[in-house]
Amino acid sequence: MQITDCLYGCFEVEGVLADLIRSAPLQRLKRIHQGGAGYLVRPEWNGTRYEHSVGVMLLIRRLGGSLEEQIAGLVHDVGHTAFSHVVDYVYGEGEENLHERWHRRILRESEISAILQKHGFHPESIFSGKWPLLEKPLPDLSADRIDYTLRDRVRYGGLSLSEVKRFLDDLSVGPEGIGVSSAEMAEWFVDRYVEEVIDFFLDPLNAYAQLTLAEAIRRSLNIGALCFDDWFLDDEQMIQKMRSGGDAKVRALLDRLHEGVRVEESEQAADFHFRSKPRMVDPLIYRSDKSGRSPGTAVRASAVSERVREKIEYARRRSLRGVYIRVAE
Repeated sequence: MQITDCLYGCFEVEGVLADLIRSAPLQRLKRIHQGGAGYLVRPEWNGTRYEHSVGVMLLIRRLGGSLEEQIAGLVHDVGHTAFSHVVDYVYGEGEENLHERWHRRILRESEISAILQKHGFHPESIFSGKWPLLEKPLPDLSADRIDYTLRDRVRYGGLSLSEVKRFLDDLSVGPEGIGVSSAEMAEWFVDRYVEEVIDFFLDPLNAYAQLTLAEAIRRSLNIGALCFDDWFLDDEQMIQKMRSGGDAKVRALLDRLHEGVRVEESEQAADFHFRSKPRMVDPLIYRSDKSGRSPGTAVRASAVSERVREKIEYARRRSLRGVYIRVAE
């Protein structure tokens, strides 16, 4: 199987990876939008969990990760509910680990388990393994974090593939994880990450879409038009079930999600207030050792770059303030 990815190019994928890509849980991710409800109001915000999952696998391969870690990267999002993180706005903090719990269930009970066992891998070891390239706590870089940032910035933010290549070529893996070679490259990625988690996640139109759909889903659950298991439909199936089984209020909320809806940021007479949890990267910079080879010793970008320190503080303040949204008449 040949995979062509907009960020990483063409790769041959065989064996367990090819079988997993063909599986129903992975194919479902083609119909789960990475940006949740955003595509309903801006159709070009249409990246999928499938593209991201394959991208994470390819980035782990590029960084020298084991086959096991490539598998973990490929399947890391199979537990995502319809509309990705909209579920967090429906339930709040109480269901924050829903994706993780469902991920474990899918690995155990779906065809993924049989595929892994057929190729000599134990599902539980894939789920429970420590994968230092795939997932690292903030503020570290990780394959997951790097991929969704670069992918969205290319797709929605006009980032050039030549800039992406320059950054990817600069990445290295050392004892403490993924890092870059200079303050300049750290600043570059911090700027892109701020564009993602502040400018995009807190875009008034994007926030409006997430909150409006969350309200429609919450009401659909309350009146019995949806049940809990419907979270594991795909996006369009869930919309259709709400339209067919929901009441007039549910349909009215869904009708507000369309291309051309006009919203503006306004603290006065705001219809919505949207906040996201503060998140920021502070990349490791690997300084060359005496032989001139990298990676050597690591230092946080914030320790050597005032720009990074300022960006981290800016992102913290903006996340805590959130965005106040008024729907234009």
